[in-house]
Amino acid sequence: LTHFASPRGEKCGLALGSARRLRLVSDHSPVCSFGNGAVGSTSSVGSTEFATSAMDRYRILERYSTIAMVGLSANPYRPSHFAAKYMLSKGFHIIPVNPRETQILGRPCYGALTEIGAPVEIVNIFRAPRDVPPIVEEAIGIGAKVVWMQLGVIHLEAAKRARDAGLQVVMDHCVKVEHARFFGGLHLLGLNTGVISARSWNPAAGSK
Repeated sequence: LTHFASPRGEKCGLALGSARRLRLVSDHSPVCSFGNGAVGSTSSVGSTEFATSAMDRYRILERYSTIAMVGLSANPYRPSHFAAKYMLSKGFHIIPVNPRETQILGRPCYGALTEIGAPVEIVNIFRAPRDVPPIVEEAIGIGAKVVWMQLGVIHLEAAKRARDAGLQVVMDHCVKVEHARFFGGLHLLGLNTGVISARSWNPAAGSK
């Protein structure tokens, strides 16, 4: 086990559990298994050049802390609202982007990424796939580092445009779920298994 200090001051460690498994240990969660390097392997993105590994997503969430959520809803029952509240509770700076609102979660809401006027690291997209291309163009224009499309949001052409411009791309993954898997927090959904896997975990069988 090799210990290291994460950018957020967490005590973490990496260990090889087997030839095909990488495990991460931190003070915030039990051992998390990066089995075969993928989470949510049923996504169609996994068979494209834009597939990301669990370690890719872990590093993004460790390195960056400012997230502009495009399509963030003021409705507390919407997934985007729940995700924003969770990420705020974990110390992330959330910037709402929704032309229909003036304020969400006590924070000023902007009509477009170009109106923010402050550095943005991750552009988290909660919009239909057809709306993604212009959002990606704005993300490129403001100097964002990552375009992160939520579950069910896939646009390969826009992903290529972002990657060609030097941005990292994540598609068809929930930023809240990914963070909870890596650092603990799945108990908020009744899923505190501590295992990163697209399959259910049988405690009697031990860690996969």
